[in-house]
Amino acid sequence: MAQSAQKLEKSLLYTWEGTDKKGKRLKGETRATTINMVRADLRKQGVIPIKIRKKSASLFSARKPAITSKDIAIFARQLATMMQAGVPMVQAFDIVGRGSENASMQDLILAIKADVEGGTALATALSKHPLHFDDLFCNLVRAGEAAGVLEELLDKIATYKEKMESIKAKIKKAMFYPAAVVVVAVLVTVLIMLFVIPQFESLFAGFGSDLPAFTKFVVNISRWLQEWWFLALLCVIGTIYLFEFIWKRSRKFRLWIDKVLLKLPIIGVIVHKSSIARFARTTSTMFAAGVPMVEALESVAGATGNIVYSNAVLRMREDVATGQSLQLTMKQQELFPHMVIQMVAIGEESGSLEDMLSKVADFYEEEVDNMVDALSSLLEPLIMVVLGTLVGGLIVAMYLPIFHMAEAF
Repeated sequence: MAQSAQKLEKSLLYTWEGTDKKGKRLKGETRATTINMVRADLRKQGVIPIKIRKKSASLFSARKPAITSKDIAIFARQLATMMQAGVPMVQAFDIVGRGSENASMQDLILAIKADVEGGTALATALSKHPLHFDDLFCNLVRAGEAAGVLEELLDKIATYKEKMESIKAKIKKAMFYPAAVVVVAVLVTVLIMLFVIPQFESLFAGFGSDLPAFTKFVVNISRWLQEWWFLALLCVIGTIYLFEFIWKRSRKFRLWIDKVLLKLPIIGVIVHKSSIARFARTTSTMFAAGVPMVEALESVAGATGNIVYSNAVLRMREDVATGQSLQLTMKQQELFPHMVIQMVAIGEESGSLEDMLSKVADFYEEEVDNMVDALSSLLEPLIMVVLGTLVGGLIVAMYLPIFHMAEAF
């Protein structure tokens, strides 16, 4: 793993000039770990190198973009397509790597290609990068290599990754709109507090009478923000940083958050169904690859997307290892709906567990899609009410003294 990471760090961008077999002058850029690798790569393409030099990085060059799960899904689909078309593995890596727009992804593919060229099995090469290729991915590739059906397994991995990305994209889409509106509402409220209310306050000073309690409350908040706005900003940033810090380091905290999410109205149902869909899709994919059930459940646990379900799957794995049926141990967890347990029971009895789990996954993925769309429709009027109440409350607070004066006259 350390050796692979070192290869990634040493991967550099080289500019080159050369000629083809007809003597035509060519030039371009290539990523590689050494100049010799660039020279060998060019010769494979029929280019005779004349000049190769390392491209110096600009002082103002941007940081390399991070590798996302979407990049890995695209990589899996491209590699599967290439190998199904009969393209040799090393050449497929070369083509996919060159086609990637993400420089970090190019480096990753280059490191894997170098390992495979050196005789390392693909699953072993992938396992050197656990941040990007989880146990599920590596186990499926290992099963495909052992059974001689790597192309078929890569296609299943690509399909699985695409479906998981689709679920995540749907949920993110549903959460983006309300989050954006809340951020805008907070910004508008802060701007009103800092710049608009002080103007009204100077106007109220000439009234010569006590302000209504609600107006006083709003004015006091405005004064505090004007004097301590930097403290409020630090508190917000500190809270976000602290949350992220604890989230990354405490499994107990993540478990508590996941339990709270499952109990929330509407959102909790979506999280439940999303976790069941992931469980069913992942387990179905593992069985299709011929991975033993106990080993499959170990990988499935990390793919459910929720620690409550992850812990439940790990408990199921222990029970299955002692000889219990999958449907019985699922029933004991009290997390899976009766319909899912019945489908699994039918699958175990008929020997079609993979197909039954695939149907469960299809059903719950569609359920998640429908619920996300319904949530978006439900949140729009709710957000408008909250936003209207917030801004409207500030306006009422500012006009209450004027109404009181009008009543006095």
